[in-house]
Amino acid sequence: MTRFSRRKFILTTGATAATALFVNGCRSSKSAKTESTSSAVPAVNVSAADAPEVTTAKLGFIALTDSAPLIIAKEKGYFEKYGMKDVEVVKQASWPVTRDNLVLGSAGGGIDGAHILSPMPYLISTGKITKGDKVPMYILARLNVDGQCISVANTYKDIKLGLDSAPLKDAFSKAKSTGKEIKAAVTFPGGTHDLWMRYWLAAGGINPDKDISTIPVPPPQMVANMKVGNMEAFCVGEPWNAQLVNQGLGLTALTTGELWNNHPEKAFSMRADWVDKNPKAAKALLMAVQEAQIWCDKPENKEEMCKIISKREWFKVPTKDIVERAQGKFDYGNGKVVENSPHLMKFWAENASYPYKSHDLWFLTEDIRWGYLPGDTDTKKLVDAVNREDLWKEAAKAIGQTAAIPKSTSRGVETFFDGVKFDPEDPSAYLKSLKIKKA
Repeated sequence: MTRFSRRKFILTTGATAATALFVNGCRSSKSAKTESTSSAVPAVNVSAADAPEVTTAKLGFIALTDSAPLIIAKEKGYFEKYGMKDVEVVKQASWPVTRDNLVLGSAGGGIDGAHILSPMPYLISTGKITKGDKVPMYILARLNVDGQCISVANTYKDIKLGLDSAPLKDAFSKAKSTGKEIKAAVTFPGGTHDLWMRYWLAAGGINPDKDISTIPVPPPQMVANMKVGNMEAFCVGEPWNAQLVNQGLGLTALTTGELWNNHPEKAFSMRADWVDKNPKAAKALLMAVQEAQIWCDKPENKEEMCKIISKREWFKVPTKDIVERAQGKFDYGNGKVVENSPHLMKFWAENASYPYKSHDLWFLTEDIRWGYLPGDTDTKKLVDAVNREDLWKEAAKAIGQTAAIPKSTSRGVETFFDGVKFDPEDPSAYLKSLKIKKA
């Protein structure tokens, strides 16, 4: 069983945070709307036949660089361009808060959609993380590939780390022998960061459920917890890994792109009932997000993007903690500096926005591996119900990006840093080949 001590961690989760969150979130959206007026793009002529059924929507985001497309779509006026004049982009304190607000829906004081960990729409749809309440969700787009990292405390600075986690095994064992609880933090059980951490540890012979405690911590609180010695390692997106290094509190062991090149990460997801009721509005939102992804991926826009998302109403962090890694420069904090890394976060390049069904199948297979989903889950049926690549294609065509539509819903066989391969045509063979697992 995964173990964690809530009292020992600086956490902000649950319904209590949601109340204050919406006050701050609404203030952020209004402020952003005011500031974006001068840079708004010209509105397109939306015909009566294509006019959105509603012009309002509430979208949540976590303070992570991969939420940039939602923020840029708001700041640059892309939502308004396609007729969605009153979109609120609302800051969430944690992934549990995002989940709770999606379950509520905007009619109940929550949100309609969100920047979210790709596996979460599946866990919400199946009721696995909502106390059994099944709330059907759709994935409309992938927001990015790559751009996450696994970081470790300065305690392990002298250990040769990198793609192989095995050198940590003895260090963890020695620390445990003194009575210390070894903790590795992730952002949400069964989410992307949890799966990257678990894959990396297990590949080095470390059982993430037996040899250590794998615990959830909200992204903005990772660095604070590392500073007071509450954890040995964490996996999260930027800017928190860079901030850890910039403050001299730890080092980057590896980028997740080194673990799996061009791996899928966050998704743009919405409640299925909202999309079904407002299909034209959903398409308008998706078009705006796609256009923002294209803007975010242009090298000449990276610095401006980072300046925007670093603002008080969005991340409230120094721009320097975001910009270098967004541009491909990774200072690992141990003397290793990589310029022009191929593993920088990508929003549109490398088909980053397209929601490949083969990638969702991998997430579900890994969630079965670690016991978050039952072994008899009909993964193909579930992916077909949640993944709306058809809507992605419609939106891409509408903004003149037909050439960006892949020929297949599968990216084919994927290869991980340790040589293990995932064939989406035979996920059970992949699962059987893994030595450390619950399933």
